[in-house]
Amino acid sequence: MAGFPSLRPRRLRRTPALRRMVRETTLAADDLIYPIFVRHGKGLRNPIGSMPGQHQWSVDMLPNLAEEVAALGIPAVILFGLPASKDAQGSENFAEDGIVQQAIRMIKEHVPELLVITDVCMCEYTDHGHCGIVDERGYVVNDATLEILQMVVASHAAAGADIVAPSGMIDGAVAAIREELDRIGAQHVAIMAYAAKFASSFYGPFREAADSPPQFGDRTQYQMDPANAREALLEVALDIEEGADIVMVKPALPYLDIVAKVRERFDRPVAAYHVSGEYAMIKAAAQHGWIDERRVALESLTAIKRAGADLILTYYALDAARWLRDGAWQ
Repeated sequence: MAGFPSLRPRRLRRTPALRRMVRETTLAADDLIYPIFVRHGKGLRNPIGSMPGQHQWSVDMLPNLAEEVAALGIPAVILFGLPASKDAQGSENFAEDGIVQQAIRMIKEHVPELLVITDVCMCEYTDHGHCGIVDERGYVVNDATLEILQMVVASHAAAGADIVAPSGMIDGAVAAIREELDRIGAQHVAIMAYAAKFASSFYGPFREAADSPPQFGDRTQYQMDPANAREALLEVALDIEEGADIVMVKPALPYLDIVAKVRERFDRPVAAYHVSGEYAMIKAAAQHGWIDERRVALESLTAIKRAGADLILTYYALDAARWLRDGAWQ
């Protein structure tokens, strides 16, 4: 290959128009999914201290928020619920009038074209804060948990969810959920599996947002060791075999190598979750004036897409969609 002086790559970097024309990776609002925390009450828009700009919303406030999301061209939201009360099996998680079930119906009534994804887990709903049924040793009992998850997805599907997203890293969850959805005639409901969810320290702010810290121990008995890559590919393969329509890697930026490996290996849409800690670090640095928030956020999201993610769950979805609409990423 000929080099300098005949080859001058800078020719195609000279102006914003040239750079846009040859850009290899283009971030768009269509790539984004916006997480929403919902809780009981009325007129609530409670700020989340560790996640500036994010809130816990009461159901009556969701129509305006959903309309804003859809108007920005963002295709989907994912719902996380804060129950009125908690117990050992997370009963509100599968109640007909549970907080997420109410939220699904409210969004679908007012903005039916907006896709509603539901997080399917137990940690927000259980009094122990773990992602399943816990025995006397503090161990999450796998198969008993599957029965609860089946009840959860049945209630979410009945309320109108488009996609359910099991996030607990419980073995066999995707197969059990697909079986239950098909059994109740909800074959149209897709599954977005948290296929490679690592036991990450980047989830800290989420614990406040969802009121879901474990009351004892941690989640390393079911979430993955951050040191493992081959295991992540095994988990993705198993979820696809069990019927996952979309597979997810979580967190995103510290695991771009996993996102890239999954994209190269498997023929399914790949999602990546730009998690609360990633969001909070950008916010904190920006508040100190150390970085340009807009440019760092968009660069981060672009990197996630460049690594191979088709979908990005991010608390920056609304801001990013506005910045992209206004031509901020040149």
